[in-house]
Amino acid sequence: MSIFLIYVLVLTFCRPLLLEIMAGNPDFFPIKPIDYGRFLVISVGTGSAKVEQKYNAKIASKWGILGWLLNGGSTPIVDVFTQASGDMVDFHISVVFQALHSEENYLRIQDDTLSGTDSSVDISTKENMNKLVEIGINLLKKPVSRINLQTGLFEQSKKDDTNEETLKR
Repeated sequence: MSIFLIYVLVLTFCRPLLLEIMAGNPDFFPIKPIDYGRFLVISVGTGSAKVEQKYNAKIASKWGILGWLLNGGSTPIVDVFTQASGDMVDFHISVVFQALHSEENYLRIQDDTLSGTDSSVDISTKENMNKLVEIGINLLKKPVSRINLQTGLFEQSKKDDTNEETLKR
């Protein structure tokens, strides 16, 4: 059984329990729940080229096994699983924090507009490292963004706080 299927089954069977706990049903959770408003969870991403959209379904449908392993100097299968893994974690953490009415306490700092060498995690030249520092400083100045659970895309938060201001609170 795949890890994804196990994960889906756990979420499916735990949801009714979570709803009863959130409703305050003492039969399901006889002790006082944790005040999640006291926590600030910070998730700092490595950046991604999500907007770049290197692949599309029309082209990928014609790839064989080798095309998925190596294509145009990149590794599509690794890219897809890496992106999906990060997206699923972010999505589910966002869902939990929204369900607990603490969405302001989950801060995901991620730049999904990177392209070229900026989105690569394995180029350690002095020039690229300096560029990454510059990207990080600019990310602090950007407004807080949160994932839209309907579209899966990051959108600017309702508040006008920057990432830097949110980290200082």
